[in-house]
Amino acid sequence: MSKNPPAAAKSTPTAVVTPEAVVRTMIVCVPDELSQVLDSTRQLERHLGVSGTSCPRYWATPALRPWQRGQLIDLRKAKTGPRYCAGGPIRLLDLAGMRHGAYVGASVRHAHWTHVVAGTKPATPWPTFLQKHLSDPSGYPMDAATAEFNRQPRVQAMRMHNAATPEPAQLNLGDLEIFQAGPSAYANYHALWALCTDAFLTEAGDRMQPVSAFFADRITYLEQAARYLDSLDEDQWLFAIDLQHR
Repeated sequence: MSKNPPAAAKSTPTAVVTPEAVVRTMIVCVPDELSQVLDSTRQLERHLGVSGTSCPRYWATPALRPWQRGQLIDLRKAKTGPRYCAGGPIRLLDLAGMRHGAYVGASVRHAHWTHVVAGTKPATPWPTFLQKHLSDPSGYPMDAATAEFNRQPRVQAMRMHNAATPEPAQLNLGDLEIFQAGPSAYANYHALWALCTDAFLTEAGDRMQPVSAFFADRITYLEQAARYLDSLDEDQWLFAIDLQHR
């Protein structure tokens, strides 16, 4: 009979799975030779390898002349405020106005959020719960992750506000981590996001986007995308699209 104690069962460590960033909108840097083709046909998948639809989110420059309208993609009329389009040459887009407008709007929204969550403690953002679920789906099911996230007083305050408020004025629960970073971080994030959105396809065909759903990785993406955008010539065409997920 062996005198050696039985070997302890070895436990297999759970692999950590990082939640992917949600990418709904992309800015495409259109090569010169395709600018007129895309303007007339929208054949995105054929020419650029992405499947999506035109997304009128850019502001046209206030100095737009009638003969320049044909250079803008999907230009929309507006009774008040800026005219929207899905893209065109940078010189005909009011990027500075968009950035300032997004900053001001986000600043007001953060002030309102501060009032809504007053008296509550900082909450753990959703990507942390999602990562725990993805890393151990059977041990920590999605229902448990959702319930634990929703039980946090700060999340409850935001959900209660949203339940009593029309959609345009609701607070995005997915922005919780950004809200908690402070008013300046929140406003600057949305000012850059207004120009770069969730992903950016460069003229060389390289795709930039956050490597995860966490705020730190979203910041890294926006730093890279904003730097690339600033380096572009004013004649470069940009095209905003809503991606079609299969």
